[in-house]
Amino acid sequence: MEKVKKSERVSLFRLIRLFAGFFIGATGTVFMINANIGVAPWDVLHIGISEMFGITIGQASIMVSLLVIILDQISGEYIGWGTVLNMIFFGLFIDLIMYLDFVPHTSGFLMSVSMVIIGLTLLSICMWWYIGAGMGSGPRDGMMLLFHRRTGKPIGLIRSCIEVIVLIIGYFLGGPVGVGTLLSAFGMGVVMRIVFKIVNFDAKEVKHQYIEFLISKEKRENIG
Repeated sequence: MEKVKKSERVSLFRLIRLFAGFFIGATGTVFMINANIGVAPWDVLHIGISEMFGITIGQASIMVSLLVIILDQISGEYIGWGTVLNMIFFGLFIDLIMYLDFVPHTSGFLMSVSMVIIGLTLLSICMWWYIGAGMGSGPRDGMMLLFHRRTGKPIGLIRSCIEVIVLIIGYFLGGPVGVGTLLSAFGMGVVMRIVFKIVNFDAKEVKHQYIEFLISKEKRENIG
C-alpha cells in the first residue's frame, strides 16, 4: 500500500513538473512575441499560419505540433504522453497568457532585447522541467532526433536546417522576422547550456516512458 502511494506521489510530481514546464515555456514564448523584434523560427511559422487562417497563435502551434507528431509516429519515432500533452497545453497556455496580458509589451530596442533574453531563459527552464519529467520529448525535438538518426548528420546541423525551412515558410506566410529571430537561432543553445549547467541537468541521463501501444514489440524489447 505504501509503495502504491509513493508511486502515485511520484507520478503526480512528474505531471506537476510537466505542466509547470509548459506554462513557463509558453510565458517565455509570449515574452519573445511581445518584444516586437522578431520571434523564434517555429513561432515565425505559427504566427504566419495564425494570420493566414485567422486562428490564434496557440491554435497554430497545436496544429503544427499535431502534424509533426503524425510524422514522428509514421517514421517510427517514440511518442510519450508528455509529447502529446506538450502539443495540446503549450498552445493553450500561449493563448491563455496572451489573453490575460500580464507579459509587458515594449517598443524600446534594449528593453526588447532584454525580453528576448528572458524568453530564451524561460524556454530553457521549461526544457529542464518537462524533459526532466521523463514522459517524452517535445514534438519538434522528436522530429529533429528522427532526421538525425536517418541521415547520420550532426544534430546541430539538422536543427539548423529544420529551423531555416520553417523560418522561410513562416516568413512568406507573414510571420515576424527580426533581431529577435537571430538572437533565438544563435542564442538558444548557449542559454540552454548555461541553464542546464546551473541546475546540473543532463538531458541524456533522463529515461523516458513512452506510450506502449504506439511502440512495436521489437522496439519495446530494445527499450527494455
